[in-house]
Amino acid sequence: MSRVRHILGVSGGRDSAALAVYMRQHQPELPIEYFFTDTGKELPEVYEFLDKLEGFLGKTIERLNPDRDFDFWLSEYGNFLPSPRTRWCTRQLKLRPLEHWLRGDLESGTVVHSYVAIRSDEPSREGYQSTHPNMKVHLPLRDAGIDRAGVLEILSQAEVGEPAYYSWRSRSGCTFCFYQQKIEWVRLAEHHPERFEEAVAYEKTALNDGSPFTWTQGESLTELINPKRVEQIKLDYEQRRERLRRSRRINPLSARTPDSVDEAYGIDEAAGGCVICHK
Repeated sequence: MSRVRHILGVSGGRDSAALAVYMRQHQPELPIEYFFTDTGKELPEVYEFLDKLEGFLGKTIERLNPDRDFDFWLSEYGNFLPSPRTRWCTRQLKLRPLEHWLRGDLESGTVVHSYVAIRSDEPSREGYQSTHPNMKVHLPLRDAGIDRAGVLEILSQAEVGEPAYYSWRSRSGCTFCFYQQKIEWVRLAEHHPERFEEAVAYEKTALNDGSPFTWTQGESLTELINPKRVEQIKLDYEQRRERLRRSRRINPLSARTPDSVDEAYGIDEAAGGCVICHK
Protein backbone atom coordinates (compact mmCIF):
# COMPACT_ATOMS: atom_id res chain seq x y z
CA MET A 1 0.00 0.00 0.00
CA SER A 2 1.32 3.45 -0.93
CA ARG A 3 2.21 5.85 1.83
CA VAL A 4 -0.09 8.87 2.20
CA ARG A 5 0.68 12.36 3.49
CA HIS A 6 -1.71 15.21 4.27
CA ILE A 7 -0.26 18.75 4.14
CA LEU A 8 -1.67 22.23 4.71
CA GLY A 9 0.29 25.39 4.01
CA VAL A 10 -0.14 28.29 6.44
CA SER A 11 0.86 31.73 5.17
CA GLY A 12 0.28 33.85 8.27
CA GLY A 13 -2.96 35.22 6.81
CA ARG A 14 -6.65 34.77 7.61
CA ASP A 15 -7.75 32.19 5.08
CA SER A 16 -5.05 29.58 5.60
CA ALA A 17 -5.39 29.95 9.38
CA ALA A 18 -9.14 29.45 9.14
CA LEU A 19 -8.61 26.37 6.97
CA ALA A 20 -6.20 24.93 9.55
CA VAL A 21 -8.77 25.53 12.30
CA TYR A 22 -11.58 24.10 10.14
CA MET A 23 -9.67 20.90 9.37
CA ARG A 24 -8.68 20.48 13.01
CA GLN A 25 -12.34 20.77 14.03
CA HIS A 26 -13.96 18.74 11.23
CA GLN A 27 -11.38 16.10 10.38
CA PRO A 28 -9.23 15.69 13.49
CA GLU A 29 -8.43 12.10 12.51
CA LEU A 30 -6.29 13.25 9.55
CA PRO A 31 -2.55 13.40 10.37
CA ILE A 32 -2.16 16.80 8.77
CA GLU A 33 1.31 18.30 8.53
CA TYR A 34 1.19 22.08 8.74
CA PHE A 35 3.97 24.06 7.06
CA PHE A 36 5.04 27.63 6.53
CA THR A 37 7.49 28.61 3.77
CA ASP A 38 9.61 31.26 5.45
CA THR A 39 11.28 33.77 3.14
CA GLY A 40 13.01 35.47 6.06
CA LYS A 41 11.37 38.73 5.01
CA GLU A 42 8.07 38.36 6.85
CA LEU A 43 6.46 40.83 9.24
CA PRO A 44 7.15 40.14 12.93
CA GLU A 45 3.38 39.96 13.45
CA VAL A 46 3.30 36.91 11.16
CA TYR A 47 5.60 34.92 13.42
CA GLU A 48 3.61 35.95 16.49
CA PHE A 49 0.39 34.75 14.87
CA LEU A 50 1.92 31.44 13.81
CA ASP A 51 2.92 30.80 17.42
CA LYS A 52 -0.66 31.48 18.52
CA LEU A 53 -2.11 29.22 15.83
CA GLU A 54 0.23 26.42 16.88
CA GLY A 55 -1.25 26.66 20.36
CA PHE A 56 -4.74 26.02 19.01
CA LEU A 57 -3.69 23.22 16.67
CA GLY A 58 -1.59 21.50 19.29
CA LYS A 59 0.95 20.76 16.58
CA THR A 60 4.11 22.40 15.31
CA ILE A 61 3.89 24.34 12.06
CA GLU A 62 7.01 23.23 10.25
CA ARG A 63 9.10 26.07 8.88
CA LEU A 64 10.39 25.43 5.38
CA ASN A 65 13.38 27.67 4.89
CA PRO A 66 14.74 28.07 1.39
CA ASP A 67 18.33 26.89 1.12
CA ARG A 68 19.21 30.21 -0.45
CA ASP A 69 17.71 33.50 0.72
CA PHE A 70 16.20 36.52 -1.02
CA ASP A 71 19.56 38.27 -1.37
CA PHE A 72 21.04 35.26 -3.16
CA TRP A 73 18.23 35.06 -5.68
CA LEU A 74 18.16 38.83 -6.21
CA SER A 75 21.81 38.59 -7.24
CA GLU A 76 21.10 35.54 -9.43
CA TYR A 77 18.42 37.55 -11.28
CA GLY A 78 20.80 40.43 -11.93
CA ASN A 79 19.30 42.60 -9.15
CA PHE A 80 15.99 42.73 -11.03
CA LEU A 81 13.21 43.10 -8.49
CA PRO A 82 10.39 40.55 -8.60
CA SER A 83 7.15 41.86 -10.06
CA PRO A 84 3.73 40.57 -11.15
CA ARG A 85 5.34 39.72 -14.51
CA THR A 86 8.48 38.08 -13.11
CA ARG A 87 7.48 36.46 -9.84
CA TRP A 88 10.79 34.75 -9.16
CA CYS A 89 10.31 35.28 -5.42
CA THR A 90 7.28 32.96 -5.40
CA ARG A 91 9.06 30.39 -7.54
CA GLN A 92 12.35 30.34 -5.62
CA LEU A 93 11.32 31.18 -2.04
CA LYS A 94 7.88 29.54 -1.84
CA LEU A 95 7.39 26.81 -4.43
CA ARG A 96 10.96 25.54 -4.56
CA PRO A 97 11.24 24.77 -0.80
CA LEU A 98 7.84 23.05 -0.87
CA GLU A 99 8.77 20.88 -3.84
CA HIS A 100 12.10 20.03 -2.23
CA TRP A 101 10.29 19.03 0.99
CA LEU A 102 7.99 16.68 -0.91
CA ARG A 103 10.30 15.43 -3.67
CA GLY A 104 11.45 12.21 -2.05
CA ASP A 105 7.96 11.09 -1.11
CA LEU A 106 6.44 11.95 -4.48
CA GLU A 107 9.19 10.15 -6.35
CA SER A 108 8.76 7.08 -4.15
CA GLY A 109 5.04 6.86 -4.89
CA THR A 110 3.62 8.57 -1.81
CA VAL A 111 0.23 10.18 -2.42
CA VAL A 112 0.24 13.74 -1.05
CA HIS A 113 -3.10 15.37 -0.26
CA SER A 114 -2.68 19.15 -0.18
CA TYR A 115 -5.38 21.32 1.43
CA VAL A 116 -5.48 24.84 0.01
CA ALA A 117 -7.29 27.88 1.44
CA ILE A 118 -9.47 29.17 -1.39
CA ARG A 119 -12.87 30.47 -0.32
CA SER A 120 -16.25 29.97 -1.97
CA ASP A 121 -16.34 33.67 -2.97
CA GLU A 122 -13.09 33.35 -4.95
CA PRO A 123 -14.26 31.49 -8.06
CA SER A 124 -11.40 32.72 -10.22
CA ARG A 125 -8.57 31.76 -7.87
CA GLU A 126 -6.72 28.50 -8.09
CA GLY A 127 -4.32 26.97 -5.61
CA TYR A 128 -0.97 25.37 -6.06
CA GLN A 129 -1.40 22.77 -8.80
CA SER A 130 1.44 20.28 -8.89
CA THR A 131 2.23 18.60 -12.17
CA HIS A 132 3.05 15.43 -10.27
CA PRO A 133 0.27 12.82 -10.52
CA ASN A 134 0.67 11.88 -6.84
CA MET A 135 -0.28 15.37 -5.64
CA LYS A 136 -4.00 15.70 -4.92
CA VAL A 137 -5.22 19.26 -4.25
CA HIS A 138 -8.33 19.84 -2.11
CA LEU A 139 -10.26 23.08 -1.50
CA PRO A 140 -12.26 22.47 1.71
CA LEU A 141 -13.39 26.07 2.25
CA ARG A 142 -14.77 26.34 -1.26
CA ASP A 143 -16.38 22.91 -1.05
CA ALA A 144 -18.07 23.83 2.25
CA GLY A 145 -19.35 27.16 0.91
CA ILE A 146 -17.22 29.19 3.33
CA ASP A 147 -16.72 32.78 2.20
CA ARG A 148 -14.81 35.72 3.70
CA ALA A 149 -17.38 36.26 6.45
CA GLY A 150 -17.23 32.55 7.25
CA VAL A 151 -13.45 32.70 7.58
CA LEU A 152 -13.73 35.55 10.08
CA GLU A 153 -16.37 33.64 12.02
CA ILE A 154 -14.19 30.52 12.23
CA LEU A 155 -11.26 32.48 13.63
CA SER A 156 -13.47 34.35 16.09
CA GLN A 157 -15.21 31.27 17.45
CA ALA A 158 -11.92 29.43 17.87
CA GLU A 159 -10.54 32.49 19.71
CA VAL A 160 -7.56 32.48 17.41
CA GLY A 161 -8.39 35.91 16.05
CA GLU A 162 -6.47 37.60 13.29
CA PRO A 163 -2.84 38.62 12.81
CA ALA A 164 -2.16 42.03 14.32
CA TYR A 165 -1.01 43.45 10.98
CA TYR A 166 -4.60 43.46 9.68
CA SER A 167 -5.09 46.68 11.65
CA TRP A 168 -2.97 48.43 9.02
CA ARG A 169 -2.29 45.97 6.19
CA SER A 170 -4.53 43.76 4.06
CA ARG A 171 -2.21 40.88 3.27
CA SER A 172 0.42 38.53 4.59
CA GLY A 173 3.61 37.83 2.67
CA CYS A 174 6.95 39.59 2.47
CA THR A 175 7.32 43.06 3.91
CA PHE A 176 8.05 44.41 0.42
CA CYS A 177 5.49 42.40 -1.53
CA PHE A 178 4.86 44.09 -4.88
CA TYR A 179 1.13 43.32 -4.61
CA GLN A 180 0.78 45.91 -1.83
CA GLN A 181 -1.23 49.02 -2.49
CA LYS A 182 0.47 52.37 -2.16
CA ILE A 183 -1.38 53.05 1.10
CA GLU A 184 0.14 49.85 2.48
CA TRP A 185 3.64 51.00 1.62
CA VAL A 186 2.90 54.20 3.53
CA ARG A 187 1.68 52.19 6.50
CA LEU A 188 4.73 49.93 6.36
CA ALA A 189 6.91 53.03 6.65
CA GLU A 190 4.88 54.12 9.67
CA HIS A 191 4.73 50.76 11.48
CA HIS A 192 8.05 49.21 10.50
CA PRO A 193 10.33 51.97 9.20
CA GLU A 194 13.39 49.70 9.25
CA ARG A 195 11.64 47.23 6.92
CA PHE A 196 10.61 50.07 4.62
CA GLU A 197 14.19 51.33 4.47
CA GLU A 198 15.36 47.82 3.59
CA ALA A 199 12.93 47.81 0.66
CA VAL A 200 14.21 51.24 -0.42
CA ALA A 201 17.78 49.94 -0.41
CA TYR A 202 16.85 46.92 -2.55
CA GLU A 203 15.04 49.18 -5.00
CA LYS A 204 17.95 51.62 -5.32
CA THR A 205 20.38 48.76 -6.03
CA ALA A 206 18.01 47.32 -8.63
CA LEU A 207 17.49 50.64 -10.39
CA ASN A 208 21.23 51.33 -10.43
CA ASP A 209 21.73 47.96 -12.14
CA GLY A 210 19.15 48.67 -14.82
CA SER A 211 16.06 46.96 -13.44
CA PRO A 212 12.89 48.20 -15.16
CA PHE A 213 10.80 47.56 -12.04
CA THR A 214 10.12 49.47 -8.85
CA TRP A 215 8.28 47.91 -5.91
CA THR A 216 5.14 49.90 -6.65
CA GLN A 217 4.01 50.69 -10.17
CA GLY A 218 4.84 54.08 -11.57
CA GLU A 219 7.08 55.47 -8.84
CA SER A 220 9.95 54.62 -6.57
CA LEU A 221 9.57 54.27 -2.81
CA THR A 222 11.70 57.39 -2.39
CA GLU A 223 9.12 59.32 -4.41
CA LEU A 224 6.21 57.62 -2.67
CA ILE A 225 7.37 58.59 0.82
CA ASN A 226 7.63 62.30 0.03
CA PRO A 227 5.35 64.04 2.60
CA LYS A 228 3.12 65.65 -0.04
CA ARG A 229 2.82 62.34 -1.88
CA VAL A 230 1.96 60.53 1.36
CA GLU A 231 -0.79 63.06 2.02
CA GLN A 232 -2.23 62.50 -1.46
CA ILE A 233 -2.08 58.69 -1.13
CA LYS A 234 -3.96 58.82 2.16
CA LEU A 235 -6.57 61.18 0.70
CA ASP A 236 -7.05 58.97 -2.37
CA TYR A 237 -7.47 55.92 -0.16
CA GLU A 238 -10.10 57.57 2.07
CA GLN A 239 -12.02 58.81 -0.95
CA ARG A 240 -12.01 55.37 -2.51
CA ARG A 241 -13.13 53.79 0.74
CA GLU A 242 -15.93 56.33 1.06
CA ARG A 243 -17.15 55.51 -2.46
CA LEU A 244 -17.19 51.84 -1.58
CA ARG A 245 -18.97 52.55 1.69
CA ARG A 246 -21.76 54.38 -0.09
CA SER A 247 -22.12 51.59 -2.67
CA ARG A 248 -22.33 48.73 -0.15
CA ARG A 249 -25.12 47.90 2.26
CA ILE A 250 -24.51 46.25 5.62
CA ASN A 251 -26.61 43.14 6.24
CA PRO A 252 -28.99 44.19 9.07
CA LEU A 253 -29.57 40.51 9.95
CA SER A 254 -25.92 39.85 10.74
CA ALA A 255 -25.40 39.05 14.42
CA ARG A 256 -21.75 39.92 14.26
CA THR A 257 -20.47 43.46 14.58
CA PRO A 258 -17.79 44.20 12.00
CA ASP A 259 -14.37 44.92 13.46
CA SER A 260 -13.45 47.54 10.90
CA VAL A 261 -14.90 49.75 8.22
CA ASP A 262 -13.25 47.65 5.51
CA GLU A 263 -14.76 44.49 6.94
CA ALA A 264 -18.19 46.04 7.39
CA TYR A 265 -18.41 47.04 3.77
CA GLY A 266 -16.73 43.99 2.31
CA ILE A 267 -13.63 45.82 1.12
CA ASP A 268 -11.21 42.96 0.59
CA GLU A 269 -8.01 44.63 -0.54
CA ALA A 270 -6.09 41.35 -0.54
CA ALA A 271 -8.05 39.87 -3.41
CA GLY A 272 -5.75 38.65 -6.12
CA GLY A 273 -2.03 38.09 -5.84
CA CYS A 274 -0.19 34.95 -4.89
CA VAL A 275 -2.21 32.15 -3.36
CA ILE A 276 0.92 30.72 -1.75
CA CYS A 277 1.92 33.98 -0.07
CA HIS A 278 -1.28 35.83 0.65
CA LYS A 279 -3.65 33.27 2.07
